[in-house]
Amino acid sequence: MENYYRELVSFLCVRLGSRQAAEDVAHDAYVRVLERHGEQQIEYPRAFLYRTALNLVIDDHRRSQVRHNEPLEVLDTDEAFRSPAPCQRMDMDRRLELMQQALGELSPGCRDSFLLRKLEGFSHQQIAERLGISRSLVEKNIVNAMKHCRARMRQNSV
Repeated sequence: MENYYRELVSFLCVRLGSRQAAEDVAHDAYVRVLERHGEQQIEYPRAFLYRTALNLVIDDHRRSQVRHNEPLEVLDTDEAFRSPAPCQRMDMDRRLELMQQALGELSPGCRDSFLLRKLEGFSHQQIAERLGISRSLVEKNIVNAMKHCRARMRQNSV
């Protein structure tokens, strides 16, 4: 299934107009497919991966459409813009703690690839050059890191 990564990124890049956005969607699609892969045999993995990626693009587009269509008055009453309640703050602190633990369980190369991509916004090529590894390994590291972190968060029912 990893053989399709670059092909999928190119496909998404044409549709999204941004290589970085295409790589992000491809990562999310791979994680979803890999998480589901153990449940049931996927008959056509390439088609399933592409459909998953397109569904993510469609979902993101729908969410952004909803945000653009809300009147400004909604922002005044929207709870998302208020300070979190103490129990919500504790939940956020716990989630952050669990994420830090999950990241701590990763190999240094995997963790660094993930953090450089998600926090610093580096491209795969920039990460490869900075860490002195292949671009392919960077891609695998990021997918593995995302998969591991999601699994840990779910495992701890957050």
